[in-house]
Amino acid sequence: MSETIAVITPAYKAEDTIIATVRSVLAQTYPHWQLVIVSDDGTDYAAFLAGHGIVDGRIGQLSSGRIGGGASAARNVALEQLDSAYAAILDADDRLKPQKLERVAAALAQYGIVSTALDVMDEGFAHLRDIAAGPDRALGPGEHKWVNLSMDSMIAWDRAKADGRYDLTMSNMTDLEFLLQLYRTVPASFHLGTPLHDYVKRAGSMSNGAKTTAGMIASKTTLLERLERGHYRLAPGGVEGMAGFLRVSLQAERDFFAALRQNSRALFEDHLEPRLALENRAQRKIIIQIND
Repeated sequence: MSETIAVITPAYKAEDTIIATVRSVLAQTYPHWQLVIVSDDGTDYAAFLAGHGIVDGRIGQLSSGRIGGGASAARNVALEQLDSAYAAILDADDRLKPQKLERVAAALAQYGIVSTALDVMDEGFAHLRDIAAGPDRALGPGEHKWVNLSMDSMIAWDRAKADGRYDLTMSNMTDLEFLLQLYRTVPASFHLGTPLHDYVKRAGSMSNGAKTTAGMIASKTTLLERLERGHYRLAPGGVEGMAGFLRVSLQAERDFFAALRQNSRALFEDHLEPRLALENRAQRKIIIQIND
């Protein structure tokens, strides 16, 4: 029997983007899904989609009960009401490649968490870069962010093996915080190295503004502090690896504005990735010296 994957999509003023998002779910090669749109703006998205010829019994709608309450609160509304075995996140301006749910479902038969590589695009769906492309592999919590260096809302998970709720006290990085909750009961995830998720970089998010950067620094600092005091109880090596990533990422956040002065359209991932590679080489050198 194939398990149903509940795809959770918070929607706030999403009329300009959600049609492409929903059509990407309808195009999945895996038919056992339900799409749960959580309206966070009072819009009847079911009626909106029907007006554009999109009607499918697998598409449902909930209300967040708020106007602009935020994606985390909207996702929690869905998580409180779902009874599906598997869950996945899809933002209302992103898309799934046709085989994503099929390949995710196959991996979830063995692993409690599945991540996929990303196809990062601009608003016209022109390719900007891939993130985390490479071989399929199991990842411990200490390895995860060194591969999936940004955007953690693209995971899927087996709710019988791991589950959580989004932290409403944090302004940023709630996707990573949620993932850390899942890793409490799952020692390793599985990463699909084929880009199966289209992540759209909107014009306003091509690079972090001062307010966004301040929020990122505050949230990453909070996560680092939680890791260091044992809040997440990760598998061996998990705290050290995740904390190491956060330290590099925090320094990258602090230096990002200088990088933007040289390239105003720089992506944060382009700024972060070489720093992670440099830190990796330094750590390998230390290990070799110790073994010698």
